[in-house]
Amino acid sequence: MRKLITNVRLVSPDLDLPQAAVLIEDGRIASLIEGNNLPISAERIDGSGQILMPGFIDIHSHGADGCDVCDDSLEALAHIGRRKLEEGVTTWLPTTLTQPKERLKSIAAKIAKFREQDLFTRCPGMHVEGPFINKERAGAQNPQFVRLPDYAEVEDLHAIMPAAIVSLAPEMPGALELIEGCRALGIACSAAHTSATAAQIFAACDVGLTHLTHYGNAMTPLHHREIGVVGAGMMDERLMIELITDGIHLSPDMLRLVFTTIPIDRLMMITDSMAASWMGNGETTLGGLAVTVRDGVARLKEGGALAGSALKANEGLKNLVEITRLPLSELVKVTGWNQARSLGLKDVGKIARGFHADLVLLNGDFSVERTFVGGVER
Repeated sequence: MRKLITNVRLVSPDLDLPQAAVLIEDGRIASLIEGNNLPISAERIDGSGQILMPGFIDIHSHGADGCDVCDDSLEALAHIGRRKLEEGVTTWLPTTLTQPKERLKSIAAKIAKFREQDLFTRCPGMHVEGPFINKERAGAQNPQFVRLPDYAEVEDLHAIMPAAIVSLAPEMPGALELIEGCRALGIACSAAHTSATAAQIFAACDVGLTHLTHYGNAMTPLHHREIGVVGAGMMDERLMIELITDGIHLSPDMLRLVFTTIPIDRLMMITDSMAASWMGNGETTLGGLAVTVRDGVARLKEGGALAGSALKANEGLKNLVEITRLPLSELVKVTGWNQARSLGLKDVGKIARGFHADLVLLNGDFSVERTFVGGVER
């Protein structure tokens, strides 16, 4: 079946075509077309002058609309997947929290089953955030279940459901050995909930650390006598940087500073969304901890720490456009292409010949009009 999405502004990394069409064959991009020389024998979808971009890739998301990955429920995962599609997300890494060992295994098994049955988003792996973190920087992670890095535990989880990312504190005993082991398995390791010095981050990079989780949050800040994890992220070109672009976890000025000082090819937009996204004000939970949401800000009920976000992916892009004023052909790298490159995800993140037809059609206000996975509207 051939499909033709016509009359769109086509935006892809380093590409912005004001009047274009995309031909889809067998779920993949067959060609990009400018002008009116359109094939006749194809089902036509009128884009109505809207923005057509590669579907977003959210590599860090715990939940949505009252559901959490750690609910350990296939139904919850399916509901989150549907909500992600409505945000324009076509590839998603279900993200766990610091939980007991056996519960994490059960959650991994649910994610594996979800991936087998998923009719919505692509799910190439999971993101294991914790339990190998520093209690001093636990934030909204449950300190009760924090434990030392354990390669055997990661290996067991990876055998149940492939782990694409493991977020950990690289200063903890055994962390460097775990990072080396993960690299051999093809798992990206990311520094998270960490009190590491810059030197410890550089040493971790030497053995395979490649990411920084929710940059600026739950990590050592930039200081003129010790540049910390934040400073290491600015300096070390081996590191990809996760950014929660809600304007809360990183202020607008900090986002402008990041985009000024760090090459855009190292930046990755995430939502870090939790059950509070899509819900508005009220109370919910994150990994078993009580959370209160007011005016789009989620905080632990006890202690007041930021607890993930209520951000939707399309709103994160809108914020970046307003804050950075960078062209969409640059910002589109941050919404998916950089994530795909960093994790070795094939044929996603671009609108280019041979790539999967994973697409989002956006209105001028960045609300989502339609989402396509493999050329099929979902």
